[in-house]
Amino acid sequence: MTEKIKSIRGMPTLLPAELERWQSVESVIKGILSAYAFKEIRTPLLERTELFQRTIGEQTDVVSKEMYSFLDRKDQSLSLRPEATAGVVRAGIEHGLFYNQTQKLWSMGPMYRYERPQKGRYRQFHQVNMEAFGFEGPSIDAELILLTSRIWEKLGVDSIQLELNSLGTLESR
Repeated sequence: MTEKIKSIRGMPTLLPAELERWQSVESVIKGILSAYAFKEIRTPLLERTELFQRTIGEQTDVVSKEMYSFLDRKDQSLSLRPEATAGVVRAGIEHGLFYNQTQKLWSMGPMYRYERPQKGRYRQFHQVNMEAFGFEGPSIDAELILLTSRIWEKLGVDSIQLELNSLGTLESR
């Protein structure tokens, strides 16, 4: 008897009943992002591995241990995206979206990391990504915090703890 084919461990199937909840959450997020003039961008699930090596860093666990990477028929290393920012920045540069203008972009979708599946951690997970380019000063940071707060509020999530971090300025790096 042949063994039944199952989904890959840590990569769950979203069934119709669960998808209704997902779509409801996505609708709330899209509405709030639209109200703040964020524009959607959709990047490929596959990118050149070099993109993540250059942006995340070759020595990081994400790049060295957690990416799903393979060689295509032309021996080019490709990877399933482990996060969204690198692809958004690549697309913005490639298509001239940042030249002498500000941009507020968002994306949503599956990301992939090869890690041990456990409670709350999957190999395929979904991420909402908001990026703001070309803005001076802290106002855009405050706006992102406010809109995120509005998303949580609209979704009925009330026990949130905000932790802030900074990569610093170009001069301080």
